[in-house]
Amino acid sequence: MGAVLVCTLNKPFQARADDAQELAAIKAEMRKLAAQVQAIEHRQALRHPQAGHQLASNHLAARSMTTGGRTNGTPPDSTLPSLRDDGKADPGIRFSGEAQPVVAEGAAPRTGSGFSPFTWLPRQQGGSAQKSSIDLTSSSPSSITQTDVDNLPPIFTIGGISVKLGGFVEFSNIWRSSNMTSGPATAWNNFPYANSPNHGLSEERMSSQLSRMSVLMEANPSKAVRLQAYVESDFGGSGGTTNSVQISGYTPRLRQGYFTFTQKDWGLHILMGQAWSLATNYAKGILPRQEQLPAVTDNNQIPGITFTRVPQIRIGKDWNQKYWLGLSLEDPQATVAFSSALSSGGTLPAAYGEKVGARVYYANGGGVLLNPNAQYTYNPAPDIILKAAVDTSFGHYEVFGLARWFRSLAVDPGATTTRKHTSFGGGVGAGMTTPLGTPKLQMAGNILAGEGIGRYGPSLIPDTTPNARGALSPVPELMGSLGLIGHPTRSVLLYTYGGVEAAGRKRYTGADGAQYGYGVTDLNLGGCDVEFGTCNAQTRTLASLTAGGWWHFVEGRYGSLMGGLQYTYIRKFAFKGNDGNGHSVDPTTSGNTVYVTFRYLPFQ
Repeated sequence: MGAVLVCTLNKPFQARADDAQELAAIKAEMRKLAAQVQAIEHRQALRHPQAGHQLASNHLAARSMTTGGRTNGTPPDSTLPSLRDDGKADPGIRFSGEAQPVVAEGAAPRTGSGFSPFTWLPRQQGGSAQKSSIDLTSSSPSSITQTDVDNLPPIFTIGGISVKLGGFVEFSNIWRSSNMTSGPATAWNNFPYANSPNHGLSEERMSSQLSRMSVLMEANPSKAVRLQAYVESDFGGSGGTTNSVQISGYTPRLRQGYFTFTQKDWGLHILMGQAWSLATNYAKGILPRQEQLPAVTDNNQIPGITFTRVPQIRIGKDWNQKYWLGLSLEDPQATVAFSSALSSGGTLPAAYGEKVGARVYYANGGGVLLNPNAQYTYNPAPDIILKAAVDTSFGHYEVFGLARWFRSLAVDPGATTTRKHTSFGGGVGAGMTTPLGTPKLQMAGNILAGEGIGRYGPSLIPDTTPNARGALSPVPELMGSLGLIGHPTRSVLLYTYGGVEAAGRKRYTGADGAQYGYGVTDLNLGGCDVEFGTCNAQTRTLASLTAGGWWHFVEGRYGSLMGGLQYTYIRKFAFKGNDGNGHSVDPTTSGNTVYVTFRYLPFQ
């Protein structure tokens, strides 16, 4: 009982002591903030003398606040010294424009120092609506394909670095004619044949995974030098426990993250980090965030588009920003396919004249900071891309070359050690973006042809297949797309695209007389049209037709709303086979997707 009484009687004294300490800390912070406010007001008064009266009023209010409501006489708390007019503010962080806080008409008066990182916006008056920064009149509007952060004002600055924020919140309703159990990115090469029960089973899915965030940090050490850092992320990743049963907890992923150095007088441009490949078609020059990406709603673009987003080192040169030359070293990775089941470390079917096949190694599971459930191929060298581009009054045109290397280890029949095999692949490509007689209609196209280029197409036709010795042979491929983009009004964009990706053959004849590799024509494919039948068909060609549009139907100082509608038809053709009875079989399948998408862009 005594202990209880002591604690009870002592509690008010402890509370008063804690209150005194907290009050002292608050007063110290108030003095610091008030000094910062007065320093800013002093600078503004020097720049804008006509605003002196308002600044004086603000100064008086701040002084009144820090002296307990008195403007003359002794402050109620003698520990609070008077504030000096020449107090120095912390220059390390300031908000864009150094503007004074604005209070909405009719809003309750603000108390405190008058300085806050968050301010109420004035009530929007009729006829004075702020125009949005969204522009849908280009062939690849960055507000749709990127985050349009370049066209936004800085939110704040840190030292000499301005910071811009961009992004949007997205909701998509996705319907597919075949159940592919896919999120808002369609794996075009995975549309099933009729042997799969998923073939005629439609899929309905809703997703907000493509909601995107970005930040652009810029600095100009001199008139000729610009430094930029850009980070862009969405929620297209998934963890081992991710599901859509009760909580769709999909994880953030890095879309882009790079920094650039520009020397304008030299026409020099350097990029380091993860960005769209230099092989991607561009709308202007070869600078990042100027890519000619189709304004489609599907996150996997459309078949025929050339792209990757990978770490890279890029150096570029421009001449009067009309002629461009760029060289990029990009993170390599390959895809491998074979006509029968084959994993890294497996044994190949024996070649003609041999009794035993070689054992081949070409990939390992992911290690530290890589996905342990994914296979990563051996990469002897980065992919190298050299591109030349020109911007003219009648469009943008570009050509490029791509060089790649592939590596495997093989144990020859009868041998006990491995041999290293390195193969070369690559291709040549071109792209264009041009108006068609009027600013309201543009045409964009790209093409890439070569061997071992499958990773650069959204359909992911295999890059390579093992040959009889265990070396990875690049698969021939051609990919391309052509699109028309129209603008009936500034707020409406319509588009239609056609795309195709086609593979060639790389095969060898086995000891049993059968073909092995990719593009073989003697497989038994009779089960491809029979439900629950066996179908090992290899993709020869994918062709697609896409049509859609966007409507920017709300804009103003509170952000923008856009809606998108898209339909895609896909047709897949396999290499010929037989039905087991000597009759030729030519498996095909098709699919349809419909996207309905809405986006809220709060910064635009």
